[in-house]
Amino acid sequence: MRIGAVFPQLEIGSDPAVVRSWAETVEQAGYTHALAYDHVLGADPANRPGWSGYTDKSLFHEVLVLFGFLAAVTTRLELVTGVVILPQRQTALVAKQAAEVDVLSGGRLRLGVGIGWNQVEYDALGVPFTQRGAKLEEQVDLLRKLWADPVISYDGKYHQVVEVGLNPLPARRIPIWFGGTAEAVLRRTGRIGDGWMPQSDPDEEARAAVERVRQYAVEAGRDPADVGFEARLTLGRVPESEWAAFAQAWKDIGATHLSVNTMGMGLKNPTDHAKVLQDVLPLLGP
Repeated sequence: MRIGAVFPQLEIGSDPAVVRSWAETVEQAGYTHALAYDHVLGADPANRPGWSGYTDKSLFHEVLVLFGFLAAVTTRLELVTGVVILPQRQTALVAKQAAEVDVLSGGRLRLGVGIGWNQVEYDALGVPFTQRGAKLEEQVDLLRKLWADPVISYDGKYHQVVEVGLNPLPARRIPIWFGGTAEAVLRRTGRIGDGWMPQSDPDEEARAAVERVRQYAVEAGRDPADVGFEARLTLGRVPESEWAAFAQAWKDIGATHLSVNTMGMGLKNPTDHAKVLQDVLPLLGP
């Protein structure tokens, strides 16, 4: 099982020296990948009674720009979006940005995608909130075609593309993983995804969900071994005495990857996230 680190978006601040130090420390410590969340805009809750979720006070580095920076300051860390809210973004632009990150990083991008939940963000970006699941599937199809061929045409429900191409192209098919918990996400992962990103505890419900993804893969004529699973260990929500067991339990269920999240631990200094990650990795086993 490959163990990565969650980039502490909300707590690391905006000092580029701190961001660089975090990435270098994580890589030197032996983590295999860095995973970053995506949000473009935060809602001001002042006139939104009952608002829950991220706000205008929540600091988010733009994930693909961030990965351009991290590509330059690391040499082997896989760069993982967990997840890009794909339907609220222009598909061709994401294809271009992702291809560029993959080229400049030497093939280290893994694109996790999802439909999101924040209608305020969709509205501000001028994108309809409804039918985003259906749009997502077409976007994935178009992304893969744009990455594969120098020139393509595409006639879909949401996209009409006529004889255009990306340059430079990535040297490989960039992996696309799905985030989310709905049964439609599990089915989509089995049919067309390279992996799934659950965020639950490693319990029997999680085991059953993994098995359903594998069964959906079989039904689609795919080898279920080709589908990966990335679990997440949020240190602030799991007692320290249970961290190792949490990781092992997910490995037993079939996780191929695990990411470690240090946000929510009450760390006072942005540099402390990297220090905690250094200490945690040896506890999680080989």
